[in-house]
Amino acid sequence: MAKRKRADTFRLLGHSDVKVPPSPAEARLETFRNPAPRGNYHVHFETDDFTSVCPVTGQPDFARIDIDYVPDRLCVESKSLKFYLASYRNVHAFNEAVTNRILDDFVKACAPREVIVTAQFSARGGIALTVSAKYPGNLFDESSHKVHSGHNTGTIETS
Repeated sequence: MAKRKRADTFRLLGHSDVKVPPSPAEARLETFRNPAPRGNYHVHFETDDFTSVCPVTGQPDFARIDIDYVPDRLCVESKSLKFYLASYRNVHAFNEAVTNRILDDFVKACAPREVIVTAQFSARGGIALTVSAKYPGNLFDESSHKVHSGHNTGTIETS
């Protein structure tokens, strides 16, 4: 789990000698005070530079990660998010577990009003996979009969 840092204390931003953490458990999602806490505004992060490892084949899984959130009292600092996501490069886990762990760690770091993490994994064997996880509540409408009520991180092994 990513460790929570006190808001406005940055270990990464402004420091060029920092190395990518070896695992998400050792990464820190740093935060700062929301400059407009009364507003409901939307923040969008995206990266096409995400890699984790298939726990069965050991092959890399490449993905585009999108994080859309409405901050409450805290916002996530983008350089810390970059380093946190890069720390997955040696993580052996299924795509679903990775996506839900990112959601869990993001929620623990900044307690947003709402957040959706979407991971679009590149095709392997002709099949692409997209995983979306949301906090709080259900990801899909109850009437669709496809209900995601909460999230389960599963098991993630780091090497």
